[in-house]
Amino acid sequence: MFSDSYKVTPAKQIAPFTVTVPGSKSITNRALLLAALSDGECVLENALFSSDSRALLAALKELGVPCSADEGAKRICVTGCGGVLPNPSATVTAESAGTAARFLTALLAFCDGTYTLEASEQMKKRPMAPLIEALTSAGISVTSLENEGHLPLLIRGGQKHLTGTPAFSVSIDQSTQFLSALMMTGVLLPDGLTVTARGSRTAMSYVHITERMMTDFGIPPEPSASGESDICYRIPGGTPYRHRTYPIEPDLSGACYFYAAAALLGTSVTVTGVHKDSIQGDLRFLLILEQLGCTVTDTPDGICVTGPSDRHYPGLDVTMSDSSDQTMTMAVLALFADSPTHIRGVAHIRSQECDRMAATIAEITRLGGSAKEDEDGTGLVITPAPLHGARIETYQDHRMAMAFSLAGLRTEGVVIENPACCKKTFENYFELFTGCFQQP
Repeated sequence: MFSDSYKVTPAKQIAPFTVTVPGSKSITNRALLLAALSDGECVLENALFSSDSRALLAALKELGVPCSADEGAKRICVTGCGGVLPNPSATVTAESAGTAARFLTALLAFCDGTYTLEASEQMKKRPMAPLIEALTSAGISVTSLENEGHLPLLIRGGQKHLTGTPAFSVSIDQSTQFLSALMMTGVLLPDGLTVTARGSRTAMSYVHITERMMTDFGIPPEPSASGESDICYRIPGGTPYRHRTYPIEPDLSGACYFYAAAALLGTSVTVTGVHKDSIQGDLRFLLILEQLGCTVTDTPDGICVTGPSDRHYPGLDVTMSDSSDQTMTMAVLALFADSPTHIRGVAHIRSQECDRMAATIAEITRLGGSAKEDEDGTGLVITPAPLHGARIETYQDHRMAMAFSLAGLRTEGVVIENPACCKKTFENYFELFTGCFQQP
């Protein structure tokens, strides 16, 4: 519907409204992997259907894992393989999905077979070296077929050769998905594994999702002493996950764009099914909204955020390492604050779908705003300035498109290029955005 560009109309008075967002990508793709390694049929309810989840689902089917999907009912049925992939040889693709790329790499490495893992041109640019190095250090054959440390990969699985309880060590500075991948697939090894997270990054919200979901599927990871301050887990081996019906939470990352609009427009927004017991790290973004003067209330229908009635709120000095997907959302909110904002602890977003640090600065500048890196290069400083319309480049990054659409709610002439990039996680974002904010 909005394949080339989307022109945002500034919103005037917006009455309180309720919106329903899709299921969480992070939870859906973890649930798909855990279900595939289970001992029977799993039913995933409220599953996300997007390019990322379809990529992992298609790869599992190619590997011989029985899967069926009902997109209308938001349901996926997966019959677990009990830890043995039916197809010992296959070529699969992660497309542009980082979760699929990292999870599949570990899965294939811990199975006995020979596999090729392909990816989109965008995903080929994203980092894989820490996971590749962790696997090859243990004697598994993982070969980059184009650029070293990147996809595509030729993987010769090493399950038979990894006896005892091998010890893995992986850097998580660029992504905690490397750690989650090793944790979830460690059950494939006869005696499991231990894995130590290295690096300076301390934000672990997505790893906590992995811990919780492994426990929900019957195999809790065991914290293990590493002798240092590093985080270390012992993963039991030789036992499949327990089959079950698993409900997928609504995507809090997607919900946050509508919650941020409540602050911008001084209205109330309720997102159906989102509650304060969510396991998703972006729940912390609601604490930031409270610092902006918003009221956050957990109602029976879902969390409701009410923005300041006068649309005024302060700039903040805030660390967002555990809710970094909302960096761009916060940056856009900062453009309309009453004082400068300093976003800290987000250096790792340079190596996501695009260099989000550079992209955020470029697009804020395009709008006439003021943004720069902070002194140590790990955060952003945004100073409010008069804005004007602009065509926003999205860099094939769904979060750039969704976050900067919010700027157009209070600035005339904002046009979002390539809004279709939102199909990665939130296919109907701009349809919902239109229904909520774009008055006839």
